[in-house]
Amino acid sequence: MKSTIIIAEAGVNHNGSRENAFKLIDAAVDAGVDYVKFQTFKADKLVSGKAKKADYQIDNTKNAAESQLEMLQKLELSEEDHEKLIQYCHEKGIQFFSTAFDLTSLQYLSTIGLNMVKIPSGEITNLPYLRLAAKLFPKVILSTGMATLEDISSALNVFLEAGIAKANITILHCNTEYPTPMLDVNLKAMLTIGEEFGTAIGYSDHTLGIEVPIAAVALGATMIEKHYTLDRNLPGPDHIASLEPNELKAMVSSIRNIESALVGSGIKEPSNSEIKNIAIARKSIHLSVDKAKSEKITEQDLEMLRPGDGISPMDMDAIIGRVVNKPLAAGHKLLLTDFEV
Repeated sequence: MKSTIIIAEAGVNHNGSRENAFKLIDAAVDAGVDYVKFQTFKADKLVSGKAKKADYQIDNTKNAAESQLEMLQKLELSEEDHEKLIQYCHEKGIQFFSTAFDLTSLQYLSTIGLNMVKIPSGEITNLPYLRLAAKLFPKVILSTGMATLEDISSALNVFLEAGIAKANITILHCNTEYPTPMLDVNLKAMLTIGEEFGTAIGYSDHTLGIEVPIAAVALGATMIEKHYTLDRNLPGPDHIASLEPNELKAMVSSIRNIESALVGSGIKEPSNSEIKNIAIARKSIHLSVDKAKSEKITEQDLEMLRPGDGISPMDMDAIIGRVVNKPLAAGHKLLLTDFEV
């Protein structure tokens, strides 16, 4: 059985603290995810000093006066931080991953050995970024928040023209609102993406709770990405739309259960586990009255009772009118040997 790849998005929920980042790695390991993902950027290469924060960032940081640049500068991970986090992930047996948000950071992630790139939704229309990512990385995850099919097609073509095979590209349906309202999820769009582009599909989730990622797996997602935090009440732009550790663990467990539930031939037939219950749960034809030898059976003589290891009620019409070959008491479970030939 091929498992869904689950990426736990720590993102910037470390709040600039290496100690918090270590704790986030511990939580991801405990949950059983495949990757723990951070964000790699130089704030001054990502936003201008005049860039305003998004409404959700203002709401979640409770600081309207702070610029986006000022907010992000406090959330940068240094190269030393990266080295320590990679080493810690290695010790804990989990795969380190990160998203780059600028050209310098793309180069850096390539030099430290990452062979897969995650294109964040905001960079899907950034042609220089896409071209450099296509040059540096053989595997691509393309997130599509705020995008149209035309946007996705244009970005995808950059990677295909660079010689990256579709088999090495996964496109994630996504909505870039934190948290995403359920009515805006539009999960069927994930299927449209798969039909349109013929790549593996997945889902990057920003809703509250764990229901939508689980539903995405049931629909065929091969990759799930979900933000998580140590505590939703911490200050910062992404905490409120993130899972807490126990919820992350529940999501992973539920996804693995769904994977097991999807295994099977697709043929509707009794499973090995339920065959033993057929006789217990179904009914057989029983007599509701005493019958003397040579009497005929009428419909009024019959009742359907458990267990179901006798004559099936579906064969009732074939029993009506037959003659019994011996006296039978009320409550008797009828057998084919009870009738004259």
